[in-house]
Amino acid sequence: MNLTIAGNIKKRREALKLSMEELARLSGVSKSMLAQIERGEGNPTITTLWKIANGMKVPFDALTVRPKCDFEIIKTSELEPILEDNGHVRNYSIFPDDENRKFAIYYVEIDRGAYWNSEAHLRGSSEFVTVHRGQLTIRSLEDEYTVRQGESIRFRSDVPHSYHNSGESEVLVHMVLYQY
Repeated sequence: MNLTIAGNIKKRREALKLSMEELARLSGVSKSMLAQIERGEGNPTITTLWKIANGMKVPFDALTVRPKCDFEIIKTSELEPILEDNGHVRNYSIFPDDENRKFAIYYVEIDRGAYWNSEAHLRGSSEFVTVHRGQLTIRSLEDEYTVRQGESIRFRSDVPHSYHNSGESEVLVHMVLYQY
């Protein structure tokens, strides 16, 4: 996954004719961190990738998209997750969006007590989250929602929002990010 991300960031940055310095300024991610990520040596967090995507004004999954083929079976066990909260949040990009698909599908594991603060996504974005195990509290602006096993939620994700495992066990969710 790190090599895919590295290639996608470099390709997008060069297509936009951005220098490392310009992307660092636009994203708030240091030039040295960007260089490390572009070499495939870094293990960027979801927050870092969102900053880079927002700085380039591209969908998050433009950075994680894998090469296309006509048929694809994804084995979560073979994917390298993007980590948050010191590895206590593991986000697996199952089906990234691309220029022809305006949504992405993720599988997320959140350890007991873990937090994940998310940057605002592109304007008009919504998330659709289904909790398969545990209890998840989502905060968006002034609102807070607790979603339990077997429940789903839809909310605006073009504003900063957060996820917190507020239950007693690991949380497992499927998430669809829709970008208008």
